[in-house]
Amino acid sequence: MRRIAKFEKVSEERFLADFTDAFPEYTREQAGDIYEALRLPERATRGSAGYDFFLPAACCLKPGETVKIPTGIRVRMEEDWVLQLYPRSGLGFKYRLQLNNTVGIIDSDYYYSDNEGHIFARITNDSNEGKVLSLNAGDGFMQGILLPYGITEDDSAEGTRNGGFGSTGR
Repeated sequence: MRRIAKFEKVSEERFLADFTDAFPEYTREQAGDIYEALRLPERATRGSAGYDFFLPAACCLKPGETVKIPTGIRVRMEEDWVLQLYPRSGLGFKYRLQLNNTVGIIDSDYYYSDNEGHIFARITNDSNEGKVLSLNAGDGFMQGILLPYGITEDDSAEGTRNGGFGSTGR
């Protein structure tokens, strides 16, 4: 296997700003404790393709509810690679947990954005069976798979990224 990427935490200041924006009920001091406890994504077994991402704080989602998760994580990867994000399959199967953008795409140049390439996820409990989804801090909730990609022979892209969530179309 080629080693083409490295997960890192974003800076504490970046995390505090993003986390307290998403979860205003937490103080900066509480968010600082959460930052210290962040786990980098990891594979569960040698045969796992996906790197599990872990929740920074507990959340409870009733059917139809959504939450934005600042993971505190960024990824540096070789050019011509992409990180694709999916819900953990067990959560999708049991609760119809969905990423709101279906599949998250983290491009290699996102690492250099003003927001430090901070990876976010917006998740929804899409249960049609009335199931409430309760997750604890540190629970795995999504997985990332690193994949190579190609470009067309006549590609002429010269733009640079600064941000995420549609920033390349601005």
